[in-house]
Amino acid sequence: MSRFGRRVPALTSSVLRRSYHEDVAYGYRVPKQFEYPDYSPEQLRNRQRQAALVCLVGAYRSIGHRATDLDPLHLQKRLSIPELDPARYGLTNPDQQFNIDGILAVGPSGAPKTATTAEIHKALVDIYCGHVAFEFEHIPDSAERKWFADYVESTSKDSALSSSKKRRFLELLVKSETFDNFMQKKFGQVKRYGLEGAESAIVALDELFSLCSHSGITEAVLGMPHRGRLNILVDLLKYPPRALFHKLRGNAEFPDNLPATGDVISHISSSPSLDYGCQEELNVTMLHNPSHLEAVNPVVSGYARAKQMYLYDKNTDPGCALGDRLIGIQIHGDAAFTGQGVIMETLGLSNLPHFSLGGTVHIIINNQIGYTTPATNARSTLYTSDVGKLVNAPVIHVNGDYPEEVARAMRIAFEYRNLFRKDVIIDLITFRRWGHNELDEPSFTQPQMYNIIRARESVPRVYERKMMEEDVVAAVDAEQIRASFAKHLEDELAASKDYQPQADHLKGKWSGLEMATCAITQPETGVAKETLREVGERSVSVDRAFKVHPRLIKHHIQPRLKRLAEGAPIDWATAESLAFGSLLKEGYSIRLCGQDVGRGTFSQRHAMFVCQDTENVYVPLNNIGEGQGKIEVANSNLSELAVLGFEYGVSIQSPSVLPIWEAQFGDFNNTAQVIIDTYISSGESKWLRQSGLVMLLPHGYDGAGPEHSSSRIERFLQLCNTPMDMSNEGATQNPNMHVAVPTTPAQIFHLLRRQMTRNYRKPLVVAGPKTLLRLSAATSTLDDMAPGTTFQPVLPDVLTKSPEKVKRIVLVAGKLYYDLAKAHDQQPAEIKDKVAIVRLEEICPFPHEQLARELGRFSNAQEYVWCQEETMNAGVFTFVQPRIQSILPGKHQLSYIGRAPLAAPVTGISNVFKAEQAHILAAIFADI
Repeated sequence: MSRFGRRVPALTSSVLRRSYHEDVAYGYRVPKQFEYPDYSPEQLRNRQRQAALVCLVGAYRSIGHRATDLDPLHLQKRLSIPELDPARYGLTNPDQQFNIDGILAVGPSGAPKTATTAEIHKALVDIYCGHVAFEFEHIPDSAERKWFADYVESTSKDSALSSSKKRRFLELLVKSETFDNFMQKKFGQVKRYGLEGAESAIVALDELFSLCSHSGITEAVLGMPHRGRLNILVDLLKYPPRALFHKLRGNAEFPDNLPATGDVISHISSSPSLDYGCQEELNVTMLHNPSHLEAVNPVVSGYARAKQMYLYDKNTDPGCALGDRLIGIQIHGDAAFTGQGVIMETLGLSNLPHFSLGGTVHIIINNQIGYTTPATNARSTLYTSDVGKLVNAPVIHVNGDYPEEVARAMRIAFEYRNLFRKDVIIDLITFRRWGHNELDEPSFTQPQMYNIIRARESVPRVYERKMMEEDVVAAVDAEQIRASFAKHLEDELAASKDYQPQADHLKGKWSGLEMATCAITQPETGVAKETLREVGERSVSVDRAFKVHPRLIKHHIQPRLKRLAEGAPIDWATAESLAFGSLLKEGYSIRLCGQDVGRGTFSQRHAMFVCQDTENVYVPLNNIGEGQGKIEVANSNLSELAVLGFEYGVSIQSPSVLPIWEAQFGDFNNTAQVIIDTYISSGESKWLRQSGLVMLLPHGYDGAGPEHSSSRIERFLQLCNTPMDMSNEGATQNPNMHVAVPTTPAQIFHLLRRQMTRNYRKPLVVAGPKTLLRLSAATSTLDDMAPGTTFQPVLPDVLTKSPEKVKRIVLVAGKLYYDLAKAHDQQPAEIKDKVAIVRLEEICPFPHEQLARELGRFSNAQEYVWCQEETMNAGVFTFVQPRIQSILPGKHQLSYIGRAPLAAPVTGISNVFKAEQAHILAAIFADI
């Protein structure tokens, strides 16, 4: 191993942070630490003697990037930085000799350690002020800083590339340009978002793939936006041009018999295996992306993490470390990297033990403009990459006009990532030959920039001339590449007329599953009571030496054990644990993620215990028995957008993992709306990618005010695709996601188990409880979860004894049922007999048959009422109203009792809230 890979007692890459002693918990994974030699005593003495030289070298390492030649358009002039002048430090004699040992790591190991002022200055300018620039002095870890300086100073930028490597670069560049020219000629009215001006990005990616493959990495997960996507797909990722041309002719990218809506060309993906001459091929998974900029980034991270856990779990090598076999790659746009908050949120996950990938390589394709907005209006920082300093990531800026320098920048970035297993950023500074797309006119707003762009040669042509000057290729070679690839594209265009797309879903780990049909079934999800008791007991069992908080023993552990032993009704948290534990016993795995999910927002779950003496963490459900699956309890940071995107990524990677995201309060999903809209609700429809993600959203009006009351369930229902009237001919239900409002522990038990026991996956949105968690009336028995039981979309009325006497049927969802039941019990007998209360537990798919069957029991009913505590323009009323109306007998109309429409979810004035609540309850039993 090179001296940059030695692991000896020295500087250690580490971060001082307050943490649990959680390293034994499943899923807690941190990168291996890297040690790097500190300065020797003699080097330290030399640094003390040469303080002025140390300051000069330090200046170049810190701010040399400000004097570099990075702009291929030369619109940004090179600055004269006073701190980079040797005279500033009294170094005025160019011939003065210095011992540079421990100060400047110029040259290979064993090279002379003396140099003159002039030689030192030239070396510093060459290293830090050329076409590649570095920012690493902001890194707090001394081992990383010292390694980075030593590496870039001692590895010559003039290291000879082989002729074959240069020809490879030229071939990629020429093919990219040929592809763009072909597209412009054949599909001139298509917004293709070509790579013209940034062709070096394909060299960067190819070099990264090669480095990965030669380092033993076998999996790469890639996310990128629209610019250059088609070039990379066709030129590098083996996407068949005929498939692209078939799509451009107006056809679907899927077989006609599949129920998919498809997506635009700038969102398609590919998952090839690439051969770089190594023992194993590199499997690259490019994920689909929406047009919402950078939203794909946390999805990439979650998908990659889930694949890592899969590889880790099946790997028998105890030395397998985070990032050894898989790498995450994210390509960004310059304006989006600075402007989109999902960037900061995703970076914030990068070093967290339940989210880390062991280092992601970020490539910013920096066009120096965002749509029509120049950098001066697009960011408040010097560089677009500056937000990466949030996680102390080193940044390598590189001029995209120099493909070989781009490849060198990637080699440095990869070496850093591979040693320290942290994120690294390449700021690839390029230009955009056209406007935001090929149909846009950029000179309306950037006339000077586009005068320069239109007058200059393309990047491939410039590199081609350089290769001819170096006798690497002859002019005829490049033309042969162009002609050959152009003919290939012509042939593919002709073949596209008869092209029949193939389905690429339900393969690999997903084989054996099916696409959901229109038949909405409720599979039996009950479990033997002996198994439930065993799981329940194990869910609170710890070793005697593990000191649990005494209040948890008294109020959580002992009551659970007592109820299970006596066969008494159990609460919500116990039922959830029984669902988790029974799935684990069946071999499924679970990832429970969100803010404070280990304990639970309302201190109800306690899926993990923390020792009061050592702060060691223990997860009882991971110790049920041999051969069980594992539950990863991932307490997240205070993010919703990135974390929910991450969990969606987990969900589409494997069907054998139950991924759950729990919001601290239901309305916290507001800040993750992009993920809900573009992935969760529509991912299967657009891309045929199933997801079994569960969103647990605490919901309910309890006087806490406008926020934290509503999960905004109406927004989810608006995204659902079920018909309003099932009586119409041909009406079927195959919803894109399920939305439920369970009111008993048994119902959540069955819902969670149903997610995994079905032969397909659908997202599940649960408007979950807050006050019901400990409400004595909201309990279930083990009989409700025993074999033969299942989830019930409609819970029938149990309050009236004579259905024929019922005049008013009240339909309700959620916790309000218990308030209505209590009020019902307080009514005189003649009123009780006339009012039935029916619960809708699943809103989508709407339970037409079950509800019609229940309503049919009340032959003399005259009134049908929907009652809710939410305002009229919120909650589920607008969704259920036309669907309920379609099944009411005769000419009956559904009436409404609840809060009036309101801009806020609810009032924040407690007296008004109480009055409104009382009015709702009174109105239900009035005027009968």
